[in-house]
Amino acid sequence: MWQLAYITFLSALATAIATGIGGVPFLFTRRLPDRVVGLAWGFSGGMMLSASVFNLVFEGIERAGYNPVALGLALGALLFWITERRFGHTSFNFYHVAGAPARRIVLLLGTLFIHSFSEGIAVGVAFGSGQLSLAALVTIAIAIHNIPEGLAMSLPLRAEGFSGWACVSWSIFTSLPQPLMAVPAALAVAFFQPLVPLGLGFAAGAMGFLVFSEMIPEAER
Repeated sequence: MWQLAYITFLSALATAIATGIGGVPFLFTRRLPDRVVGLAWGFSGGMMLSASVFNLVFEGIERAGYNPVALGLALGALLFWITERRFGHTSFNFYHVAGAPARRIVLLLGTLFIHSFSEGIAVGVAFGSGQLSLAALVTIAIAIHNIPEGLAMSLPLRAEGFSGWACVSWSIFTSLPQPLMAVPAALAVAFFQPLVPLGLGFAAGAMGFLVFSEMIPEAER
């Protein structure tokens, strides 16, 4: 049991670190001009919207049909709608960023952080199944998927003046739920496996709401 937990944790930790690779290019760039800032928000929103449909919704439907995914979509969008309504006019700072840009960045971090829970469960369930080839395939697939996800996180951060190392660090931070959730999921497969489609839908709903309510309007501005 301990060996399973150890291997599962290290594998999921590797997928989290892979997210930081998406921020590496921003170690070599300076502050972006306004036109590129708009492009960055739009491009990041497009990547997130594509991931929410093709990587989350479709996979959830394939696993468990439409109902759990639809419920997750509704809950995810509802949570972030409530969050925006509650904090939409609240003024606060995040590092050197204040006001609406700070709120957008915090929502973006929160969305990707929540999204990582379902990925961590997926890694854990794969290892808990006892099929090492399946577990390796899932781990590699999620690690590869996390690299453009880190890019999607880093683009708006760099656009708002965050350093390259901050882009790498915050990208990895958003994937920390993966090693945290993978171990309990591997040890309790029967309980966690039904939660994967709901979690995928929830993350997709949160992502979609954030893209249309915050990222696209900011890119237009």
